[in-house]
Amino acid sequence: MDKNVKGIEHMQAGRLEEAAVAFNEAIEQNPADPVGYINFGNLLAATGDNERAMKFFQKALELDENAAAAYYSIGTLHYNKKDFEKATVMFEAARKKGLDSSDNFFMLGMSLSQEGKTRLALPFLQRSVELMPEDVDARFHYGLCLAQENQLDLAIGQFEECIKHDPNHADAYYNLGVAYAFKEETAKALDYLNESLRIEPGHTMAASVKNFIEETLSSQQ
Repeated sequence: MDKNVKGIEHMQAGRLEEAAVAFNEAIEQNPADPVGYINFGNLLAATGDNERAMKFFQKALELDENAAAAYYSIGTLHYNKKDFEKATVMFEAARKKGLDSSDNFFMLGMSLSQEGKTRLALPFLQRSVELMPEDVDARFHYGLCLAQENQLDLAIGQFEECIKHDPNHADAYYNLGVAYAFKEETAKALDYLNESLRIEPGHTMAASVKNFIEETLSSQQ
């Protein structure tokens, strides 16, 4: 079996020491192949050794400047450090080098969103959802960006799809409640907020919005 494949299997099974051995053997067998370095870097990043991980990703790019997966992995390191501007640059570089995966579109969209550039984030999050329709997390954040851009009806559609895939998605119910509150459909808003609180009784934002709506209705009587 290919050492990289074997290493990935070990890594997915949580056998990190065995994964490290396999990736190290892959590098020794093919020192000019960037894949082994990327895999070893991902393993180091998974264990929190980001500094060494970065060195492995940079080595991969020295060997092949078109190694899209290395740009993606570097982007992930920057994202986890909340350096969203650098993360955006890396995920965009990965895309330009041919990494057209749902994950890369998602992370690119998320980085732009975290920078406050929700309008720019929208097409990337949309593409992520198109490529992986069952990815509830991508769909949820796409819905959030739509809501932030005041595209409430489209946002509602995404949140509704979220709860179809995950009936216990408290945050999706909460955001549906908020969306319908903005549309001044208070009965629907309260239904969704109550469902959010049923699933997650400690959902403080849902409780706050629900109380505000109920107090407003009470004052109007």
